[in-house]
Amino acid sequence: MGVSPGGVVWSVGEGTLFPADDRSEAVATSPAFTVPPRFIALARDVVCHRNAERFALLYRLLWRLRHEGAQILGDAFDRDVARADKMAKAVRREEHHMHAFVRFREVATDNGSSYVAWFEPEHHVLARAAPFFVRRFSGMRWSILTPTRSAHWDGGALFFGPGARRSDAPVEDALEETWRAYYRSIFNPARLNPVRMRAELPRRYWRDLPEAREIRPLIADAITRHEAMLAAGPTSAVERRGYSAPAEAVPPEGTLAALRLAAATCRACPLHAGATQTVFGEGPIDAEVMLVGEQPGDSEDLEGRPFVGPAGQLLDRALAEAGLDRRRLYVTGAVKHFKYLVRGKRRIHQRPNAGEIDRCRWWLDQERALVKPRLVVAMGASAARGVLGRAVPVTRARGRFVPLGDGSDMLVTVHPSYLLRLPDASARELEYARFIEDLKRVAAFRTAPLPSHAASPSAP
Repeated sequence: MGVSPGGVVWSVGEGTLFPADDRSEAVATSPAFTVPPRFIALARDVVCHRNAERFALLYRLLWRLRHEGAQILGDAFDRDVARADKMAKAVRREEHHMHAFVRFREVATDNGSSYVAWFEPEHHVLARAAPFFVRRFSGMRWSILTPTRSAHWDGGALFFGPGARRSDAPVEDALEETWRAYYRSIFNPARLNPVRMRAELPRRYWRDLPEAREIRPLIADAITRHEAMLAAGPTSAVERRGYSAPAEAVPPEGTLAALRLAAATCRACPLHAGATQTVFGEGPIDAEVMLVGEQPGDSEDLEGRPFVGPAGQLLDRALAEAGLDRRRLYVTGAVKHFKYLVRGKRRIHQRPNAGEIDRCRWWLDQERALVKPRLVVAMGASAARGVLGRAVPVTRARGRFVPLGDGSDMLVTVHPSYLLRLPDASARELEYARFIEDLKRVAAFRTAPLPSHAASPSAP
């Protein structure tokens, strides 16, 4: 920091900031000073920008922070601050695009199936984005190839390698047509806005998206389809509620991926109309334990994943304390769509009724049939009804192992949201401890021998 910005020449390439022999001397002769947290966060974003001048910009800001004070970061009209903010925003947007537009394709290997995706990020966001895919697809082996760097997950560790070529990634796989059929089914011609679509789905990503080939025909046919929808009139609530998901709704592959795609278009009850999306289960296909909750909350509805909101965060903490790894569990809900009431700008959770749980039970049964867990943990009364098909008093059934008709067992406990709703701190602490004890029973069950009834299942 003893050299002014004009006296430093930056180059992007291999190597370190200081040669090994000079590093200790450089650090020792540089007086220390404190920078505000906002600069640290800003720098983390800006260094991932592709602009070669990013290091010079950050050093200039650092120099100014020392000589002019931290208040410069609060000046939105400052040229350096505005430029850094713009670069940081571009990096965050590109990371979001990577989360949204990476498409894995299956590849057969000697060790089983692996999944490969090709992506060309505009900025250096691969290392930032990769942990998202680890969380989302922890149960499968995958690789994300880019021109400059590649990320690989082997089911237990994430590592990075050199860049690749587009030809190293598969062009399509067996699920390609299923995915395109899903995209066609959710396309709503009445809400078509091409300008907004291009903003949310930039054309530079189209080449690697299987659904992209459907966009032009769907846009061209939108007016005709919209007019046909108006002529047909609205579907009555009776018709919507009268639909039950048939077995042929699931493609013949009989995989979780196929089941997930089929569930995305489920209209078995009116809850789908107000929900953002179907929130399906996630986890390894060979999970020994299946956790079943009630229904998605606001966070789950927006993100499309189960247990990612406040109740999910509490569940993650409790699982860790009980010695359970969520990545080894299959987590789902008895109901796949968010039921809520609107109060002002907020969406308030509303408990699903027995009919809604029963209509959604078909999907839960399919998940159980595919995953074949040894133990199903029903968290709350709605989850227990979804598993058994009848009302279950949680207070009486809690903590006991109940044999199910398929040879597995069920354990009933409370839902994490119940703990969050308790107004008294001491009561919350006590109930949380009981919840941990229930989960420890689950952990012990995983290491126990198969129960005697597994060989000759009987109905509960």
